[in-house]
Amino acid sequence: MKRKRNIVNSLYIQPEELERLVIKRQAQYDEIIKNECLFEEIDTDDADIIITAYGITARIAKNAKKMARDAGIKVGIIRPITLWPFPSAAIEKAAARGKPFLCVEMSMGQMVEDVRLAVNGKARVEFFGRTGGVVPEPSEIFAEIKKITGGAL
Repeated sequence: MKRKRNIVNSLYIQPEELERLVIKRQAQYDEIIKNECLFEEIDTDDADIIITAYGITARIAKNAKKMARDAGIKVGIIRPITLWPFPSAAIEKAAARGKPFLCVEMSMGQMVEDVRLAVNGKARVEFFGRTGGVVPEPSEIFAEIKKITGGAL
């Protein structure tokens, strides 16, 4: 049996042909964003500051959140589970309240730009990162929370 050749082509000379392909792919991306974006949102409704963190850093941030809540500072967390699609809509919704964000990462800020884009100028976005394999301590994140919020309610 002879099967039909499967030609893969990334060069589209005709603008109309390329436009059809781009529109088709964008529809696929929109469907993925709608159905595959995963995140966890914790205590953001009454938060005076929202932490964004993923992976192991999010687990540490949860401890810092508990420390802050115990001290009377209302902290919420948005934890992306998927980084693509990124939970921009959830962050944008939380940013509408105008409360600051603290992006905590074990890097030099690869996610903070995505958070800033999602916030879209509606709230301040601060960054706290450790790198080189240094794992941030909950107390370090708590200190950043106090610095940003003025240490008070």
